[in-house]
Amino acid sequence: MKNDINKRAINTKALIAILFTISLIIFSEQAFDAAVSGLHTWWEVVFPALLPFFIMAEILMGLGVVHFMGTLLEPLMQPVFKVPGVGAFAFAMGLASGYPIGAKITGNLRRKKLCTQAEGERLVSFTNTADPLFMIGAVAVGMFGNAKLGTILALAHYISCLIVGIGLRFYNPKENNQDVSRNNDTEGNIFTRAFSELYQARRKDGRSLGQLIGDATKESLNTLLLIGGYIILFSVLTRVLALVGFTKLITAGIVFVLKPFGFDQSLVLPIISGLFEITNGSHLASQSMAPLNQKIIITSGIIAWSGLSVHAQVATMINGTDLRMKPYLWARVFHGIIASLVTYFLFEPLEAISSNLITPVTSLANRVNYTIGYWDHFTKMSSGLLLFLGFLIFTSLTIYFIKKIKLVMFHYSE
Repeated sequence: MKNDINKRAINTKALIAILFTISLIIFSEQAFDAAVSGLHTWWEVVFPALLPFFIMAEILMGLGVVHFMGTLLEPLMQPVFKVPGVGAFAFAMGLASGYPIGAKITGNLRRKKLCTQAEGERLVSFTNTADPLFMIGAVAVGMFGNAKLGTILALAHYISCLIVGIGLRFYNPKENNQDVSRNNDTEGNIFTRAFSELYQARRKDGRSLGQLIGDATKESLNTLLLIGGYIILFSVLTRVLALVGFTKLITAGIVFVLKPFGFDQSLVLPIISGLFEITNGSHLASQSMAPLNQKIIITSGIIAWSGLSVHAQVATMINGTDLRMKPYLWARVFHGIIASLVTYFLFEPLEAISSNLITPVTSLANRVNYTIGYWDHFTKMSSGLLLFLGFLIFTSLTIYFIKKIKLVMFHYSE
C-alpha cells in the first residue's frame, strides 16, 4: 500500500511538471514578461534590502554577539514565547528586514544547536514576518495611495504575530530533538554569563575576521540567488495558472467562503494570487472594486499568510535541519486569520484618528520605488532594529532584576 502511494505521488509530480513545461511553451511570451517582472522586484527591492542584513547576521553569529544577546534576553523570551534568548535576534531581524531572514537565522540557530527542534519550529513560525517599510511604503502608499493604511496593516500584522508567538508556547510535539549546546551555568550575574557565552562562541568559531566576512558575504549571496529564483519562478507560475484557467476552478470555493461574511466577489482574484505571492495579491486587492475596509482586511490576511513563494524560501532556509514545515504552515494560516480579524477591529478607529493622512499615487511604478533611496531604507531598518533590540533587552533585564529583588526580599524575610 505504501509503495502504491509513493508511486502515485511520483507520477502526479511528474505529470504536473510536464503540464507546466507545456504551458510555458504555449504561453512563452507571457511567461517571459512575468519572469522579467519578478527579476525587477528581486533586483531593485529584495536584493539591496536583504543583503546587508544577511551579511551582518552571519558576522554577528560568528563573533558570538548573538550568544551574548541571547543570555541577556533569556528572562524575556523563555517565559513569554518558550524559546531561548537567541530567538530575540531572529525576531528583531525578521521585523526589521522582512521575509525570509527570520527563517534563515532560525535555521542557523538550529544547525549550531542553540535551540531544540520544538523551539526552532516555534521560532520560525512567528519570526518570519513582513517588514514595516513594505507594508507602509509599498502597499499602503504605492498600491493604495493612502499612507494611513500602513499604520493599520503594520499594527495588525505585528499584534497578530505576537498572538501567534504566545500561542505557540503551548506547541509541544511528541518528537522533539533536544540536542542543544547551550551553557546551563546559572552562577554569577547575567552580564558575566553573557560575556562568557560571547567568548566561548568566538573561540568555538575560530575564523579570522577576514574569513568570517568573506564566508558571510558568499553565504548571503548564495541565499539571495535562491530567493531570486523562487520569486521569478512563482511570478511565472502565477501568470501561467491564470492563463490556463486554474483560477476559475477554485473561484467557486472561495466565493462560498466569502459570501457569508459579505465580502465583494472582486476580492476572489486577489486572494487566489495572494495564495502564491504577496506582492501581486496585495496589488490586485488594492485595484478591486470592493469597499476599502474589505480590501484592507484581505490584504492584511495575504501579507500574514505570505504566499507559497515565501513558504518555498523558508523550506530552503531550514533545509538540512530537523525543523518541520507543518507547524510553520499552520501558523501562517492562523496568522492570516488573526491579522484579518485585528484589521477589522482596528480599521475604523485608526482611520478616524488619522483621516488627514492621504497620499495620492498615480502609477504602479511607486510599488517598486517606494523609498527615497537605498541608504534611506538601510538607515530606517537599522534604526528600527536597534531600537527594537534595545527595548527587548531593557524589558528582559527589568524582568531579571525584579526576580532578583524578590528573591533577596524572600531570603531576608526568612
